[in-house]
Amino acid sequence: MQKLVLPVTWLFGVVFLAVGILGFVTGNPLLWFDVDAVHNGIHIASGVVALICASAGYSAAKWYLIVFGLVYGAVTALGFFNQGNVLGIIQVNQADNYLHLAITAATLLVGVFAPSEE
Repeated sequence: MQKLVLPVTWLFGVVFLAVGILGFVTGNPLLWFDVDAVHNGIHIASGVVALICASAGYSAAKWYLIVFGLVYGAVTALGFFNQGNVLGIIQVNQADNYLHLAITAATLLVGVFAPSEE
């Protein structure tokens, strides 16, 4: 897992930044996923934070994956529970919920099982 921490964090940074920008360009839906301005902004912010953490090094990237995974776990649970939105802030559909679940699993798997030091 150690070798995955930085590449996965960089990947999430680039992908979330791109998805956030693409969401503003293409509008809703983005492929099979519900997006709106707030959702796109969250994607952009998540991507920027990931890129900053990846740039800061292994420890920051590892913590990003753990914290991001926990936050996305909460978003996933709320999305499945509320059927259509997360705390009335962002719109989600089932495709979003399953993608959020996969993101939660991937980030926590890499972040939690990677050793503390590179």
